[in-house]
This record gives sequence, C-alpha cells and structure tokens, in this order.
Amino acid sequence: MATQKLNTKEQNIAMIASRTAKGDMDALTVALNQGLDDGLTVNEIKEVLVQLYAYCGFPRSLNAITNFMNVIRDREAHGIHDEVGVTPTALAADANREEIGRTTREELTGAPFRAAYAEFTPAIDTFLKEHLFADIFARGVLTRREREVATVAALASMNGVDGQLAGHISIAKNQGVTDDQIAEILEIARTPDAADIPFGLGVPNTANEKYFSGPSFLNPLTTDQVGVFNVTFEPGIRNNWHIHHGGGQILLATAGRGYFQAWGSAPRELHPGDVVSIPAGVKHWHGAAPDSWFTHIAIEVPGENNHAEWLEPVTDAEYNKLK
Repeated sequence: MATQKLNTKEQNIAMIASRTAKGDMDALTVALNQGLDDGLTVNEIKEVLVQLYAYCGFPRSLNAITNFMNVIRDREAHGIHDEVGVTPTALAADANREEIGRTTREELTGAPFRAAYAEFTPAIDTFLKEHLFADIFARGVLTRREREVATVAALASMNGVDGQLAGHISIAKNQGVTDDQIAEILEIARTPDAADIPFGLGVPNTANEKYFSGPSFLNPLTTDQVGVFNVTFEPGIRNNWHIHHGGGQILLATAGRGYFQAWGSAPRELHPGDVVSIPAGVKHWHGAAPDSWFTHIAIEVPGENNHAEWLEPVTDAEYNKLK
C-alpha cells in the first residue's frame, strides 16, 4: 500500500513553522512565498505564527510576523493579492478559559493531564490552559491536526526539547497523523537551508555514490597544496569502511549531527566544531546520524601515493545501534 504523505497545505505549514522556530528569516521568506503560492491563506499563516509564540517565544513569533508583513507588502507591490481567508473567532470575555483549556488539552492528549511542573508552578499551567489551549485553539482557521503539524515541526527544529517533541508527536498521532507523516515532518524540519551549510551544499556526490549508503553532496573547496572538500550527508547516510593510504585525513564537523568510528573503537558522535584526526592506515567510516543531516570538511593530509581503499559497507545492524 502506498505511503500517505502530508498534503501540500500541511507540508507548507511544517516548513513555515520550522523556519520560524529556527529564526531563519531568509529561509522563512522563501517558505512564506511558497505557502502563499500553493494556496495557504493569509489568515492560515497568521495562525501558525501566532500559535508558535507558545512554543518558540514571542521574539521569534514577532520577527516572523514582521517578516510576513514584508512578504505581503512585496507581493502586493508586484500585483499579487493573496486570499485573506476565514476570520479567527475569539472567545467571549466571560468564557471559562480554565475549563475550556483543560477540556481541549485532555481531548488532544486522550487522557487527564498530569505533570509535576503544574503542581510546582500552578501559574504556568493556568497560562497554558487559558492562553494556548483556550484562546489560541478556539480561534479556528486551522484544524487541531494542522496545529499539531506546526508544533511538531517547530519543536523538531529546536534543541533541548526532546520531551516536548515526543509529547506532541503523540498528540499529533491522536489527530490522525501517521508515523510516515511524522517522519516527513521531521525531515522537513531538519533539512538544512543554504545558510545552515557554511561552505554550500555542492552537487550530488555521484563519483563516489557506490561507496555511500545513499545520497551525499560534495563541494570541493580547493585542491591546491592539499585537497579540502565539503561533504554533506542526508539523514542516516554513511560511507563504507575505508582506509586512507599515504596520508591520513582530518574531519572538521560544521553542521548537523554525525558519527565517526575507527575499527575496534566505539562510534564517536560529532557536532559542529568537533575535529577528527585520522592517521593513515586506520580503517574507519563517517556519516550522518539517523535523524539529522551532517556536514564536515574533509582535509587530505599530504603523503606519498595518497589514495583511499574502499571496503565493506557499515551494516544496518551496526548503524541502527546509534541514536
């Protein structure tokens, strides 16, 4: 049976939410224009940006709204008039926001809510119920499913929020989002923009593709004196075990999250700023983490008769032990 993908509207909501959470205004401008071109209304996008204040803070939400104002102004100057869409609905001034918020949250999660922080700091629980799950969710315009697509995409674009991301993935599934669609949201959120790769993505690494488990990209920076190459791996992609003869290799991690492993040693997780020095003759592999793109600069250490000896692939059983 064919995998059911997110629809175009949900793909655009995920992209806009992700770029808002990252604070990447250049990428957000592209995403906003694409969303409008694909039929998102002005008010639908506004709702995504308003909701995200609760997940990535007022500064990024307000920056995104200002960006959106500029996008609309620019499109109007070019004769493009986008559909405004359905008007949001505000709760009545005397509405019981505490009760509305409690009910909405329980309907989303499918169970009565319990959290230690709610007892430790009752005010934050009140704000969540009254502002987020009452005022914002009651505005309409977006469905609950669409709001959770936005939330998962935003949280997946931020560091240090693994618990909240797991919770909202569960909520999204309660709204009918499938595992395959969750994976698509995570891929949208974690796909780098041009600004995320300091030296550029380059071109598909077709010359060496038989030595990689899937798509990678190569941007040769220089071959004068020493070879310096910017290499980018898609999530879950790694190269085969291999050995550099003559001279070794130095890796400088610049974006995303990846792994390096020397034969007989435990895998080493890599983050931007990490450096790996690989002596000549050492069997090893390197590549992306299962859930993240990864970019490193590979520097060829000068030596006599430099060449790479490509060996067997890293097995799925070996790789799937990584997180």
